[in-house]
Amino acid sequence: MTSLKYIIFPIITAILSQTIKVIIETIKSKKLDIVRFFDGMGGMPSTHSALATSITTLIYLDYGVTSPLFSITLIFSLIVIYDSMGIRYESGNQARILNKAFGTNLKERLGHRPIETLVGVIFGITTTLLLVEII
Repeated sequence: MTSLKYIIFPIITAILSQTIKVIIETIKSKKLDIVRFFDGMGGMPSTHSALATSITTLIYLDYGVTSPLFSITLIFSLIVIYDSMGIRYESGNQARILNKAFGTNLKERLGHRPIETLVGVIFGITTTLLLVEII
């Protein structure tokens, strides 16, 4: 299980994050959209952030903060988080404007607000710590 946890724990974290996202959006819209489970872009919490921080947390726990592997995963996680809040969020805003202006049907839900990424980060760390204790 030692080496498989680097795949299994982040995948479990991502599945749980997507499930929570579907539940939150079902409560908000009062309508179940199961397709949303497979369409992970945008929404609360950020599954991208949860997945990336899950891997980084595992590396930290096994190798410590001074490990080159931890540095690599931390930088990777920061890029993923920045991208989800910055570039992809702005692309969604641009798609919204283009859809209104030209009647196109571009996907608007692409990125995350800062709170969604923060919750994703906290969720990724917490879920991974719990999985380490349980399994």
